[in-house]
Amino acid sequence: MIEILTSTALNTVQDFGRPQAMSLGVSWGGAMDRSALAWGNILLGNPADAAGIEVAFFPFRIRFLEERSFSITGAQCNASLDNLSLPANWAITAKAGQILTCGALEKGCRVYLCVEGGLDVPIVFGARATDLKAALGGYHGRGLHRNDHIPCGPRTLSLPTGGYGLTCPPPLPERGSVTVHALAAAEYHDFTPESRARFFSQPWCITSQANRAGYRLEGDPLRRASDRELFSHGIMPGTVQIPPSGQPIIQLADANTMGGYPKIATVIESDLRLLAQAPIGASVFFHEIDIDAAVQRQRDTVRKFQDNTTKLSELRGSLIPWNQKK
Repeated sequence: MIEILTSTALNTVQDFGRPQAMSLGVSWGGAMDRSALAWGNILLGNPADAAGIEVAFFPFRIRFLEERSFSITGAQCNASLDNLSLPANWAITAKAGQILTCGALEKGCRVYLCVEGGLDVPIVFGARATDLKAALGGYHGRGLHRNDHIPCGPRTLSLPTGGYGLTCPPPLPERGSVTVHALAAAEYHDFTPESRARFFSQPWCITSQANRAGYRLEGDPLRRASDRELFSHGIMPGTVQIPPSGQPIIQLADANTMGGYPKIATVIESDLRLLAQAPIGASVFFHEIDIDAAVQRQRDTVRKFQDNTTKLSELRGSLIPWNQKK
């Protein structure tokens, strides 16, 4: 079990979410950066989608109430276990009573804390992820507060002294900009040729209206060639909608399942993690991609995880002990 010492209501328990429940009107949800959560679990020998904590506001502090291995992945922060500074993308064992602190960010936006055995919160609609809008899942359907006590699954692992980390962690976007691949969406040709070209050429700034549901962007507005009305229709994470203002909205993990704004593009699934780690004020560039290339990128991402979700003993070749980390 772990005890929350310092947190905010927007630090939450997350797994891979509820895609199977979207037909019921339930958001997909889950980790904004599923790659970081998966790698954190792989370091510990957990299933890739085991529940961990998504930390978006800092400092974040917990106390381990029992000996337990854990990992820190995703954004780079000043992390320490008691007075021991921890490298990024690292797994190590904490003793009962030790305190983990995730301090100021150095790069990226969201840190993922995974624990050996995963977090043992109830499964709701097939997942343990927190849905703040619906107040379901996670830890009592809410963000984490001081004095919360979160149970963990059974212990299964013995780490070497000092722990180990990933040699080649997934890259983080530079703080100033991020480039993501996107497919033309259903209403792409409703926009003027100039607007279609502008969408894929100009930088779009992430505004302060950015959260787990979506990011509002700002740039030279886009215009439609047709003003036809649309019925509300299905949307999902990655959908880029254009409201009457002409400023794009990228739907993200906690997006609604329906919407009526026209869709100009869809960010491919494997690039959503880059948006999750891009801060307010960063520039977003959209790179057009076709369906075959998008499918191949997704297959490559899935294959990489499948190749690394074997027993922990088979991962030694991709992990390095602390005293050899450069």
